[in-house]
Amino acid sequence: MKKNSLGYTSEQLTVIGLGTWAIGGPWKRGWGPQDDNDSVAAIEKSLEVGINWIDTAAIYGLGHSEEVIGRALKGMSEKPFIATKCGLRWDAGGQPVNCLKKNSIREECEASLRRLELDVIDLYQMHWPVPDEDVEEGWEEMARLADEGKVRYIGVSNFSVSQMERASRIHRIASFQPNYSMLHRGVEAELLGYCADNDIGVITYSPMSRGLLTGKFSHEHLRELDDGDNRKDSVDCQEPQFSATLELVERLRSVAEAKGITLAQLAIAWVLRRREVTAAIAGARNAQQINDNAGASEIELGADELDKIEGFLSEWSEKAGLNKG
Repeated sequence: MKKNSLGYTSEQLTVIGLGTWAIGGPWKRGWGPQDDNDSVAAIEKSLEVGINWIDTAAIYGLGHSEEVIGRALKGMSEKPFIATKCGLRWDAGGQPVNCLKKNSIREECEASLRRLELDVIDLYQMHWPVPDEDVEEGWEEMARLADEGKVRYIGVSNFSVSQMERASRIHRIASFQPNYSMLHRGVEAELLGYCADNDIGVITYSPMSRGLLTGKFSHEHLRELDDGDNRKDSVDCQEPQFSATLELVERLRSVAEAKGITLAQLAIAWVLRRREVTAAIAGARNAQQINDNAGASEIELGADELDKIEGFLSEWSEKAGLNKG
């Protein structure tokens, strides 16, 4: 599988990474029930096909995603590159709570190390810059963790350019993790360029827009999602955007079929077309989904295909009501 350098570091990451949000199982922002055995099988399969890094977060399943990864990797002499996140905790009722205070960041790091059964976390990322006034305090503590050898590199997620500039004055940023897909293109305006200019790796999440671009969704499928699946409440699943997206997916299907690839592979390959993107995080809930995701790493979209997709996206934006002044 193709690899790219992660920003200024010497790390070579495969252009596809395994995302583990869904394998956290049910929680306030989860994707509904998940079988841990399927999760372990997906992790094992990802390594088998050559994926060399896994992205997770303490909040996924309220620690459960990290625990499942620790279980899957236990006893392995050669472990993949592990990226996790901090700054988003949970209270006694399981409600997510943002906190960037230094003591909290350190406690989170120690807890993640225990759950993952690691001595060192390869990439430690600030999940959200919330509250904004505490970004510097949290980032300073992450820098101390790096100096102490508890983490190797530190990165940010969901930051603005100005927030990255503030963090960079304290410690160099190894990576930036944004939401990027055909349905979410905000990072193209300035964030991707900023990262390229400052040698910051870009590892994008949700290239398939949480399954919406895979062809598996319909109005009926949306209604039948488990009550614990937060996608029901996502803005992407509200009208008129949801119906416009279903129509878009059918148009994209013609491009995928002509190229002999799946819709999921098309969505991932589209994200990887940008030279600024180091890698894309592709989630999987079972081993069967791994081969499909991994296959996107070798796909290159031609100019005609990209132009056709751009036209589809322009029409989608109008029908979704996103071009209102």
